[in-house]
Amino acid sequence: MPDTPVPGPGPAPAPGPAEPSLEEQIAAYQREFQDLDPQVEKVVSALSRLNRRMSVAYGRQTATLGISNAEWEVLKALVLSGAPYRLGPGELAKRLGLTPAAMTHRIDRMAGEGLVTRERDENNRVRVIVELTDEGREKWLEAMRMASGFEEDLLQDLTSEERGQLGELLRRVLCRVEEAQPDAGGRLNDLS
Repeated sequence: MPDTPVPGPGPAPAPGPAEPSLEEQIAAYQREFQDLDPQVEKVVSALSRLNRRMSVAYGRQTATLGISNAEWEVLKALVLSGAPYRLGPGELAKRLGLTPAAMTHRIDRMAGEGLVTRERDENNRVRVIVELTDEGREKWLEAMRMASGFEEDLLQDLTSEERGQLGELLRRVLCRVEEAQPDAGGRLNDLS
């Protein structure tokens, strides 16, 4: 495990102003924008809050493993590519929506931590190949174990049928977004 500092127990941060409930947020929006559909806003706001909170939870989990969410994303991309878990830096950058320079920096750090190797392609000496190491795969597996437990707890109040319905509904919404915003898979240049 790398020597990345992991946040330990310390003084709790001073509580800031509480985030309004979904109902309070929607009421405020309706007060200011009367054309708002409260059903649509409830779904979109709940998804946004859920995404934000899940990102924080996943970040805490990966930190206990000594990796960042950014490193997790690289490990995931390599695993998703299939055995032997190898991709070029350009392909990794494209899959993660990063600039080549940002990807190079991330690969440098991860190679130094033993999570990936970077070598010249034997068939094309100009091309570089990034490959998942055994240690990198173990970090990915451990992160998956932790995430699986968290996700199971997250959905514990839903029946199997409800989980299936929710999954299908969210897939349909995702398809609509992907059709409307096909270039939004990674980080958009205009948002950085």
